[in-house]
Amino acid sequence: MKKRLFAVLLAGAMAFSLAACGSKEEEKAAEAVKEAVEEVKEDAEADTEEEGSGVTLDNIKIGFVHVSDPSDMGYTYNHDKGTQKMKEDLGLRDDQIINKYNTPEGAECETAVRELAEAGCNIIFCTSFGHEDYMLLVAEDYPDIQFCHATGYQAASSGLDNVHNYFGRIYQARYLSGIAAGLRTETNKLGYVAAMPFAECISGYTAFYLGAKSVNPDVTMMVGYTNSWNDPTVEAQVAQSLIDQGCDVIGQHADSTATQTTAEANGVWGVGYNSDMIAAAPNAVLTSAIWDWSIYLEYAVNCVVNGEPIAVDWCGSYEEGMVGLSPLNENTIAEGTQEAIDAASQQLLDGYEVFSGPLYDADGNVLVEEGDFYPESGEASAPSWDKIIDGITILG
Repeated sequence: MKKRLFAVLLAGAMAFSLAACGSKEEEKAAEAVKEAVEEVKEDAEADTEEEGSGVTLDNIKIGFVHVSDPSDMGYTYNHDKGTQKMKEDLGLRDDQIINKYNTPEGAECETAVRELAEAGCNIIFCTSFGHEDYMLLVAEDYPDIQFCHATGYQAASSGLDNVHNYFGRIYQARYLSGIAAGLRTETNKLGYVAAMPFAECISGYTAFYLGAKSVNPDVTMMVGYTNSWNDPTVEAQVAQSLIDQGCDVIGQHADSTATQTTAEANGVWGVGYNSDMIAAAPNAVLTSAIWDWSIYLEYAVNCVVNGEPIAVDWCGSYEEGMVGLSPLNENTIAEGTQEAIDAASQQLLDGYEVFSGPLYDADGNVLVEEGDFYPESGEASAPSWDKIIDGITILG
């Protein structure tokens, strides 16, 4: 760098001394100065890249905003489990991580995110769908902080370079877990407790049903919404309603274990979500669709430390280990379940598309043509399938 600066000064001196010798010499000297300046700029940029942002694994601060807390034994529990694995894998200390638990999807979220920014966090993760709008408000005011949002969809259109969305192809795990349900049912009626009538939930329960139908063509499914991500009381009520209508395997896209404990209390079976829920309902749970959030967390944190860009949309797969199944419960699964799931797992690894046609709605309209497929999470990280296929009934 000093040598380049000397070159600029020398070129300048040459320009001054040659100015009196004629216009040609003056033009040559000016060109030499220009070239030297450009070299200095290139060296400065290279030096900046080498030096990085000054953020290291020893001094980085990481913030999290969660809609509930790890006591839900579901979504936040599992996301926090990913945080702990990231901390261990990267050798971070407890004081480098700040958690904001039980943050509603409202103005309280903006306050929580701003507090994390003011606390010196270099990267902030918001983990619930309704946090995104509030995170965007704060991100605009803190361009040097990276903001990552799970389940969202607005990063690409936000115009903000420091905003990112992340999720995983959880529909692949849902599909596999549906196989366990389809083989276990005796009534051929599945039930599903879903949090919201959004694509994230619809995509998941559609994949669950398609997995069940792949091994049991006669199966149907009823879906009930709780209109909340985490409300154990309502989750139990919806599960009970499904059971009362003859459903004998109950899946879920809801944060707590209430769906599974309700299944056990009624002597039927269930498929959990987020974490291995066998401990909560050992006589009901067949398996659970689960996440390993640490894969993304480690990726994003390493990007900050290494001065590398974080993908605008990032979506992990079954193959990468971002999504998967908890161990099968040998006390509850039907015979042949492990073999059927192993075969389907290999199909996924070989490139099988879960939303493959033909798929129809209840009126017989074609949603996906035979020989075609819907490219779920093909570009955006968030799920986008929001159609109700034939065989699925939504409770009023």
